[in-house]
Amino acid sequence: MEHRSQPRHIDILLARYAESHRNHTNEIIHFVCIPLIVLSLLGILWAIHPLVAVATTLASLYYYTKLSRQFAVGMGVMSAVMLGLLALLPDMTVLPVSIAIFVVAWIGQFIGHKIEGKKPSFFEDLRFLLIGPLFVLSFLYRRMKLAY
Repeated sequence: MEHRSQPRHIDILLARYAESHRNHTNEIIHFVCIPLIVLSLLGILWAIHPLVAVATTLASLYYYTKLSRQFAVGMGVMSAVMLGLLALLPDMTVLPVSIAIFVVAWIGQFIGHKIEGKKPSFFEDLRFLLIGPLFVLSFLYRRMKLAY
């Protein structure tokens, strides 16, 4: 009798997320727009106060660590780069630039889902707003042959 281990929670979430992201054009749109949305959200939080952006990042990294330590490391690096970029921007530009990026990137996301013919995953489960970045990161990890 063959013994199968249960799939990890992260694998289940990524598989469910992937169900509405099968179209190659939609995937490419997501590879561009999801990091831009993360950057813009951090920028909006940064405009409130840089510590709000850092605290939110740390909270999300805690969640990611519970799902996969390897993904948490990747998201930590990505978040650190994004926070660093925000720190370099003049204070008066962070909010308007972030809002513009946010709007354009979400328009891109919805265009991608129109092409896909399926509604965004987060309409089903809000956790998918946090899984989207891991979906993008999973492609990079697989390409680099990194476990997650």
